[in-house]
Amino acid sequence: MTSTQNQSRFAVMLAFGLVYFFWGSTYLAIDIAVERIPPALMCAVRFLIAGAFMLAFCGLRGKKILYDSRQLGEMALVGVLLLMGGNLTLSYAEQHVTSGLAALIVAVTPLWFLILDTLLLGDHHVSRRGTLGLGLGVMGLAVLIWPQLMATTSFERKQLWSSLSLLGGSFSWALGSVLAKKWKSPEIDPFSATAWEMIAAGAANLLFAVAIQDFGHVVWTTRGISAVCYLIVCGSWIGYTAYIWLLGHVPTSKVSTYAYVNPVVAVFLGWLILHEPIDRYILAGSAVVVASVVLVTSAQVTAKPGADQIAYVETTGD
Repeated sequence: MTSTQNQSRFAVMLAFGLVYFFWGSTYLAIDIAVERIPPALMCAVRFLIAGAFMLAFCGLRGKKILYDSRQLGEMALVGVLLLMGGNLTLSYAEQHVTSGLAALIVAVTPLWFLILDTLLLGDHHVSRRGTLGLGLGVMGLAVLIWPQLMATTSFERKQLWSSLSLLGGSFSWALGSVLAKKWKSPEIDPFSATAWEMIAAGAANLLFAVAIQDFGHVVWTTRGISAVCYLIVCGSWIGYTAYIWLLGHVPTSKVSTYAYVNPVVAVFLGWLILHEPIDRYILAGSAVVVASVVLVTSAQVTAKPGADQIAYVETTGD
């Protein structure tokens, strides 16, 4: 193996490590950030700063950053679906459920991809493997939230509704991702588009934070600010950059493995740092959910005559 091949292999391994760890750790960071910072305000600060700096960086690198009103409108809608519908819902839910459980529920997002991709991007047949993955995913979710379904206290009921809200958030994330794929254009730079999506989502989250008077409830602590900085730098900048780089250097089927590695990282970090419990429902449910995601992300959707064949993988991350 030549020196160049060794360097390339090391770069791929490093990029995978960055995506696996940093995106898996964002669940822990969100849990810490919303301890004293209201979720909407936290998301507003995170995405406005991350988006503004990323857009400035793209401009300095000579990438295209100015687009027409239609393209900006599409980016704004995608950003709101991904980073408000998806991430804001996650941030609220983590006030009541553990970061590990939240990550495992969000891990079903590729199931929504399979359904939405089929409905919005063409008329396709889902393979048996994909159908089996969908069925396993539903079973895994049932196992994960079974203790909450049997709940009797008001706190446990809040946990149940928070867990169910994550399904809506993952649907919003998948819908935004599918629309981004549908509206993809060669003239749009993916990094600057992401920057505009972050800015739009940050502005929407800020408006929501003002409307519900988040500024009157925030307590700025070193712990909370550090968590937000971690989300900006490691989650939005390093993790996403590594992900985009991987998409251009390795098959998407391999890149999609983060969809079932991240929840494992999140559960482990939640247990190690926040001492979150791992009971038999978490262990059993996570095994079933991860198996379902493996099946779905490796499934092929066979197109009807005249349509293309596409593989289903999750296209973006936290």
